[in-house]
Amino acid sequence: MKLLLLSNSTNPGEEYLSWGRKEIKAFLGKKPVTALFIPYAAVTFSFEEYEAKVEARFSKLGHHITSIHRSWNPVQAIEKAEAIVIGGGNTWQLVRMMHDNGLMEPIRKKVIAGTPYIGWSAGSNVACPTLRTTNDMPIIDPLGFDTLNLIPFQINPHYMDVHPEGFGGETREMRINEFIEINPDIYVLGLREATLLKWEGKNLKLVGSKTARLFKKGQKPIELSSGDDLSFLLSKKDYPSECSYN
Repeated sequence: MKLLLLSNSTNPGEEYLSWGRKEIKAFLGKKPVTALFIPYAAVTFSFEEYEAKVEARFSKLGHHITSIHRSWNPVQAIEKAEAIVIGGGNTWQLVRMMHDNGLMEPIRKKVIAGTPYIGWSAGSNVACPTLRTTNDMPIIDPLGFDTLNLIPFQINPHYMDVHPEGFGGETREMRINEFIEINPDIYVLGLREATLLKWEGKNLKLVGSKTARLFKKGQKPIELSSGDDLSFLLSKKDYPSECSYN
């Protein structure tokens, strides 16, 4: 499979999808590709606006997108797609519309067969087995928590270590610890801003200047860097005893 899973689309002070542009361009290749875009995570702006925003960036990279909401047959659109791109927004809304349109299994089959997949934020979340490590408020019934199950572990996008002064709520790490307490066999990878995961063939690598924080029940959280071998996350091997960054 070919997966490119970004934590976020935009860093403060940068243009939309700017930080990951080189990786996106290289991932899709030199030949122009028109990817099928799934804008369903948009809530407070239209699918047309979302499509235009993503197309503006992809066109600068020599590629293009067309939104699935323009298709009279979304499943057929998936089956014919050169590449699949799922944008960020609200994961609950995204999953609901994917279920409403019967897209989970068609996308899964298409990507397993080799079609490139790019997602950011919510789009990365739905590549996991479940949406349950999203940060988003559950604004709608998703009609089931299961998602694409393209990777055998969970991602928490936008992962932060910050605990603001005066804040009495749970930190991100506390919330993830709750998840692994209930789901002891599942890895959760906290993917920080301006980092991404790239899976091509049998190789899974972290790209970006920041580390990612890995959680598993009964184990001390560890930091993974771009120099570490992340293939154990795909094969569900034993938790690593050490990494290049700790």
